[in-house]
Amino acid sequence: MTTAAATKTTTYHIDKAHSEVTFQVRHLLTKVRGRFSEFNGIIDFDEEQPERSSAEVTVQAATVDTNERDRDTHLRSADFFDVEHFPTLTFGSRRIVPKGGGAFELQGDLTIHGVTRQVAFDVQLLGKAKDPWGNERIAFEAETVVNRKDYGLNWNAVLETGSFLVGDEVKINLSIQAIPSNA
Repeated sequence: MTTAAATKTTTYHIDKAHSEVTFQVRHLLTKVRGRFSEFNGIIDFDEEQPERSSAEVTVQAATVDTNERDRDTHLRSADFFDVEHFPTLTFGSRRIVPKGGGAFELQGDLTIHGVTRQVAFDVQLLGKAKDPWGNERIAFEAETVVNRKDYGLNWNAVLETGSFLVGDEVKINLSIQAIPSNA
């Protein structure tokens, strides 16, 4: 028997062709930006009661791309993601707190390098629309900042000034467009 509450939730799959998972971290004096090219996820979204919604995302760590081959190889190594032993980064929601105006706090477990920590993403619902072919789409942007050392990503180099080459804080951004599972 289907309840009224169950019919309000729509399951969406991330449309990778129209989504991105990116990050930025300080390197020396500027910020380096990177992305992951392989990821997938499911969003169960209840428009009427968003707090009943949930999200899961899996990212393939080996697909890290900072537009610099040697750096990307280093990021895949045991100094950072150690993709041989920890091939995925994952996020699973625990709680969604509506903030009004399509804004939410998405709380959940982020696992990187085999370490799981609770994080909160600031999320903005960008809207829902039909594409030119009549397919329903929903879109979100999400952002959080984590300390990479909390996940065992400790490698660094000391500069002559006594400061470090790589910053500890990493900003993670997701720009997600998703389609209903039945589409």
